[in-house]
Amino acid sequence: MRSYSPDLTPPWKKSTPAPEVPAEPDLVVEEVSTGFCGAVIRCEKTAEGPTVTLEDRFGKHRVFPLLPAGFLLEGRPVTLIRPSTAGPSRPSRTASGSVAVPGVRARVARAGRIYVEGRHDAELVEKVWGDDLRIEGVVVEYLGGIDDLPAIVTDFAPAPDARLGVLVDHLVPGTKESRIASAVTGADVLVVGHPYIDVWEAVKPSSVGIAAWPTVPRGEDWKTGVCRALGWPENTGAAWQHILSRVRTYRDLEPSLLGRVEELIDFVTA
Repeated sequence: MRSYSPDLTPPWKKSTPAPEVPAEPDLVVEEVSTGFCGAVIRCEKTAEGPTVTLEDRFGKHRVFPLLPAGFLLEGRPVTLIRPSTAGPSRPSRTASGSVAVPGVRARVARAGRIYVEGRHDAELVEKVWGDDLRIEGVVVEYLGGIDDLPAIVTDFAPAPDARLGVLVDHLVPGTKESRIASAVTGADVLVVGHPYIDVWEAVKPSSVGIAAWPTVPRGEDWKTGVCRALGWPENTGAAWQHILSRVRTYRDLEPSLLGRVEELIDFVTA
């Protein structure tokens, strides 16, 4: 007769299996044994077992086996598994989290406008809110700098049916930016801002595959300093394209930016 040996290990000593996560394209993970961090490029079935190919921020590719608890996702162990082979389905929501409306044509542009401070800001807003903006008929343009804002407001001549919304970098009390914003704000002009030195910081570090955005000494160009601190080539244009490529939905952005952009869209479409 087979003897039975009960498991006397206390529950608090038993390890919990790492959760299984489909290795979907662009998912950013870290391989535990090497520390290699990158985005998923593809999963393949090989004679030795399933593998995943990761691409780091420099474009380097490495192939790893899909082992239990073999990767870290936002610092936590996970077991990557091959994604479902089911055919692609139409997304039910846009990148901003709004309900997707397939087949709707873009609305004729409104008289109102949203201005953002810089090309990078405009590209980020387009990537996340582009579908929403086209349905609402809102055009986004960018400022060369906040010093240009008073002249733009004067030329634009805001009115109840042509409202102007403005998104400003590093809008904190007592700064030049805050004084200019106060001077032009009115019933048909809304100026809002985020606390970051540059919109790069509004992208969550985990989405980019870094622990945190580095602190850059005063007097040093912030973007160049970030590239140096992270060991990236000192090409801020290429660095931005890498950052932007890691943004897929609103979940990759900090809430302090999300709320401001949504506020501006509501303002100009009211």
